[in-house]
Amino acid sequence: MDPAIRIEGLTKSYGDHRGIIDVDLAVEQGEIFGFLGPNGAGKTTTMRVLLDLIRPTSGRAEVFGMDTTRDAVAIHRRVGYLPGEFDLYDRLTGADTIAYFANLRGGVDRTYVADLVARLDLDPSRRFREYSKGNKQKVGLVVALQHKPDLLVLDEPTSGLDPLMQQTFFELIREARTDGRTVFLSSHIIDEVDRTCDRVAIIREGRLVQVDRIEAVRRLAFHHVELTFARPVAASVFEGMDGVSDVVASGVAVHLRVSGPVGAVLASATAHGLVDVVSREPNLEDVFLAQYGQHAAADGER
Repeated sequence: MDPAIRIEGLTKSYGDHRGIIDVDLAVEQGEIFGFLGPNGAGKTTTMRVLLDLIRPTSGRAEVFGMDTTRDAVAIHRRVGYLPGEFDLYDRLTGADTIAYFANLRGGVDRTYVADLVARLDLDPSRRFREYSKGNKQKVGLVVALQHKPDLLVLDEPTSGLDPLMQQTFFELIREARTDGRTVFLSSHIIDEVDRTCDRVAIIREGRLVQVDRIEAVRRLAFHHVELTFARPVAASVFEGMDGVSDVVASGVAVHLRVSGPVGAVLASATAHGLVDVVSREPNLEDVFLAQYGQHAAADGER
């Protein structure tokens, strides 16, 4: 069985500007695959090449064994796509927009469409220009999902959705996987792919830096933790603890970075008169700088 997506040596240059460089990737049928990277890393460029919205400078890509340049129409029949910015005809209502794309598909199951609209809590009677970013995103998700495509290509699909709707989205793509369909989604949020994906590719500055099971991404995650005490506590209390680094004591506060469980840190802090704790997840760029910064610096010196 052909992979849902196969990319070999794919490069896209925009003149003097970087796009993607020599990307090799395979996405198996029936999996949820996360394409993870900071904004500007090359995620959207890769997706647009897969759909023949732009042509590669070199290399090749296939979807279900079909060449993305030669067989674009056949590929589009089997794909549901949500672009990073879903912004269409201002005067059409949400229902009109959904129906327009359904008609382009030759018709869809209206019962399923009604179910999607209800689950996403979308008011389809409003004009597109009246929608918030989140509601436009809901319309885009219905359009991408309504024909039950074999492959979903979703660019930052939870952008603008509130936490409740994000949970609904996660349920919908898990259902797609249960049906044997494939999901290829991009994100810059580690927690998002952690909850949904089977495997993930990490892209940075146009190059793939890691392709692995989702468990490997979990090992990249860490937290910035600020502990506040009733009286000053020395940094040495936490230095040397498992997963703890970058400990800085300042007055009654201690700042540190924790990889993995924080239970041991909190237990020690409680014993020293802990008053308050603030934990912040890093953004993806923080993780990449921590994980790949030394490699990037070494590459720059060569």
